[in-house]
Amino acid sequence: MNVEEAIRTRRSIGKVKPDAVPRELVDKIIEAAVWAPNHFHTEPWSFIVMTGEGRRVLGKVYAEVAGESKREETEEERAERLRKAEQNAFRSPVVIAVVCKPSDAPKVVRAEELAAVHAAVQNLLLSAHAHGLGAVWRTGDAAYHPAAKRAFNLEEGDEVAGYIYVGYPDMEPPHAKRTPGTEKTVWLEG
Repeated sequence: MNVEEAIRTRRSIGKVKPDAVPRELVDKIIEAAVWAPNHFHTEPWSFIVMTGEGRRVLGKVYAEVAGESKREETEEERAERLRKAEQNAFRSPVVIAVVCKPSDAPKVVRAEELAAVHAAVQNLLLSAHAHGLGAVWRTGDAAYHPAAKRAFNLEEGDEVAGYIYVGYPDMEPPHAKRTPGTEKTVWLEG
């Protein structure tokens, strides 16, 4: 698959089979991620791969975040809601936490470090698609909450850019439409 085809046909695949994904394939898609552009060659990314019971670390983050909700509910309802929240980490056989570890070098701009990590995520998603895998990039409270920093032993300035759920697709890719680039482009010519 060429790069243009991969870009145009990649979709978020939220439903995947429980089948294990070979470690070598996960290594390949992460290798594609690390080739993202980054200012000053800081390589501000790191990856935490969770499989099997290793996903429970993320599940506990989901449960902790859900536990902060101030709902009126019985103790049984609360326990069931937290159990369901924890199960969100088990929606795919592989979950990759992508972490931004920004450089503190004087010329480095934090926003550029985050942009580099987001480019790495796109490389990872495209590589997964090209290798026949389905993937979806999930963010939200469980990525940005202090519980995630504690769970993954992150340092003060580090942050989770998202969780990439990876597996073999168990759904048809959704239809997508984009506004042509020409309609979003302004040329300034001399």
